[in-house]
This record gives sequence, C-alpha cells and structure tokens, in this order.
Amino acid sequence: MSARRAKGAPAGGCVIMTEKAEQSARLVAIAQQADKAAFAELFGYFAPRLKGFFMRGGMAAGQAEELAQETMLMVWRKAALYDPAKASASTWIFTIARNLRVDSVRRERYPAQHLLEDPAPELPASPSDEVLRTESEHRVRTAIDLLSADQLNVIRLHYFDDKPHSEIAKVLGLPLGTVKSRLRLAMQRLRGLLGEEQ
Repeated sequence: MSARRAKGAPAGGCVIMTEKAEQSARLVAIAQQADKAAFAELFGYFAPRLKGFFMRGGMAAGQAEELAQETMLMVWRKAALYDPAKASASTWIFTIARNLRVDSVRRERYPAQHLLEDPAPELPASPSDEVLRTESEHRVRTAIDLLSADQLNVIRLHYFDDKPHSEIAKVLGLPLGTVKSRLRLAMQRLRGLLGEEQ
C-alpha cells in the first residue's frame, strides 16, 4: 500500500487523508502531464463507485456503466479545471457525475423539448421566425390540452414538476408500470397530434 502514516498520527484517519491526497495528485498529474497511468488508477477506483452511484439513483446497470465511463472521460478532458485547494478529487468527480446524470435525465424526460426551443447559437430572430416559434408553442400546448385527464396528470407531474416515475406512482397511488405506460401512451398521442412520425 502506498499510503504512509504521518508521524504521531493514528493509522486509521491518516490512510484516508493520504488516499485523498493521492487521488488529488493523480488528477493534477493528468492535468499537467496527461498521465495515463494516473488516469488508469483513478478510473479503476472511481468507475465502479460511479456505476453504483448511478444505479442507486434508479439507472439500469448498462446505462449506469456508460455514464460512469462518460464521467471518467470528462475527468480526463477537464482535469485542468481541477483545483485541489477547492475540493477533493472525489467531490470534484462526483460533481461531474451528478451534472451528467441531470443532463441524461433531462434528455429522457423532455423528448419533445426541441419543439419549444430554437437551436443556439442563431442569427437574431426575424418577425416571421417569432411567429413560427409562437405557433409551434401554441400547437404543443393545444396538443397537451387534448390529452385525457389521466395522461395529462402524469405528463404534468413528470415534465413540469420534474418528478421521477417512482414518485408519480406514490403520488397517484398507481403501480409503477401503469405510470410508465401512461407516459408512453401520452407521448405517442402528443406525437400523433403534432403530426410527428410515431
């Protein structure tokens, strides 16, 4: 083991501190020298922990593993932004993981978001662009209003109140499968009303 005990310090706490210091040093080595060996050690330590973190948040094993790898790839690319004076390596890496998880959930929960947003960056909108955008928003809102009460309820809770499937099931007193089914059917109905391909 490479962890060394500081003079006169108790063994237990010191090993943890040294391990944290070593992880920070590895991140600095990646930032300054693109140190692949340091990255391999960080990857070996953090990848399984990240996968567990994502799975505890409700992700399937395959998706959790992919996001763990994406997190570590981001660590490699963004290592130069790491400041050991501000955070431990673990805190910094898990912050990246949380941000990626939020992005991933947002992509899953808002599949029709492109209908309400203009891609950026773009030239300043012309009056006709504004009219088209307003019409598009109106079409989406009108389509949502045409959903059944049950479908509208799950859509509002999921997309507007940002509640996960499991929480919606508790709020509505429904089985989780029913919530997922209603959301899927509601999105299919919306696509049909908006003239999108099924």
